[in-house]
Amino acid sequence: MLEIRDLRSRYGRIEVLHGITLNVQSGEIVTVVGANGAGKTTLLRCISGIQPVSAGGIIFRGETITTVPAYRRIRRGITQSPEGRQIFTNLTVEENLRLGAFLFSDDRVDRDMEDAFQMFPILREKRNLPAGGLSGGQQQMLAIARALMGRPSCLLLDEPSMGLAPLLVQQIFDVVSGLKARNVTVLLVEQNAFGALKIADRGYVMETGRITMDGPAEALIADPRIREAYLGI
Repeated sequence: MLEIRDLRSRYGRIEVLHGITLNVQSGEIVTVVGANGAGKTTLLRCISGIQPVSAGGIIFRGETITTVPAYRRIRRGITQSPEGRQIFTNLTVEENLRLGAFLFSDDRVDRDMEDAFQMFPILREKRNLPAGGLSGGQQQMLAIARALMGRPSCLLLDEPSMGLAPLLVQQIFDVVSGLKARNVTVLLVEQNAFGALKIADRGYVMETGRITMDGPAEALIADPRIREAYLGI
């Protein structure tokens, strides 16, 4: 579904991605793990079209989209739940969700919202309240639900567990794991390597803008280098 070929990106004169190559097959959950500052968020921003690419290519469903504008990538089926949630705090929960479906005006929007409420029941309770009044965990639920309102075939998730209590982290990962049953392919970026690898099919390890390891998620969890560097074992 998604192929990244020798991707490079810069902030000014400073190159932050140094030839990233990875792929995501349809129906997979693939995670990219690594320390803060490894370039994981920049990678997702390149895929979603927010961050310019200086070299290399992005291929989605067989079509090169490296220079396609971000809004057209949404039409093709790529949506993102960004790092830090970035919800519209002065709008209600329901208004945030409807903004996620801005491309659509059909009857299915209400059904999509109902699906979101089934996935995250607390959002139904707070649908008419300002999103800025939600807890951190509830805001993360809203950010994911808003991205799903765009009807993605490929969902980009950037640090969904950041700053959350362990119980909420598990709830978020359970939801992400359940997206496979909805035919949503997921590329998950996480500092929580163990939690991310537990629900993933495959994983990539990213360090200072480069992929240093990759393989089946179970193999990465068992690798002594990963266990020592990222799992604290």
